[in-house]
Amino acid sequence: MTRAQITELLQPWIGRIHDETLREKVITCWETALGRSSYSTVADLDAMPFTLLADTRGVSFVEHTLAVTAGAVGLAQAQGSHYRQMPYEVNMDRLIAGGLLHDVGKILEIEPDGKGGHRKSRNGYCMRHPISGAALASEAGMPEEVINCIACHAKEGEGRPQVIETVLIHQADYATFDPLVMMAKGTLIL
Repeated sequence: MTRAQITELLQPWIGRIHDETLREKVITCWETALGRSSYSTVADLDAMPFTLLADTRGVSFVEHTLAVTAGAVGLAQAQGSHYRQMPYEVNMDRLIAGGLLHDVGKILEIEPDGKGGHRKSRNGYCMRHPISGAALASEAGMPEEVINCIACHAKEGEGRPQVIETVLIHQADYATFDPLVMMAKGTLIL
């Protein structure tokens, strides 16, 4: 997949990262992950579910990534719009970069099963996506704060120090995941 295709896939959010160097590192991180995976086309990636832990009801990995990014930005904007004074500063470039990269390790964790479905890859058995994603981001030269967003957005981050952007991404991520789990258990009231 080309850098131009990756850039298009991550719109509109990638274009909202003002720091050009950070924006390019996000694309490089995706490019590296895709280069090490079995996903070679946009269609391949579009067919990838965002989790193997629940029925995603057709929500793809890319859709989930964009929705989590939008949700985290929305949480930050809601606070900024309604608090008389923000008790902390949210770095929007870091927030968007972290949102776009929070699950980048899943590109290595989930692979096609050869039968039209998907399965956990060997990489996925060796390490969960927060770990592989943090390694990819470190390799791309990401700032430590963005690596924190990736490494600590899921259960690996419980009880760990987190930047505010990680907290917002975590909340947006679980808001997209928990309802599907609840639907499967019959505990989501519809």
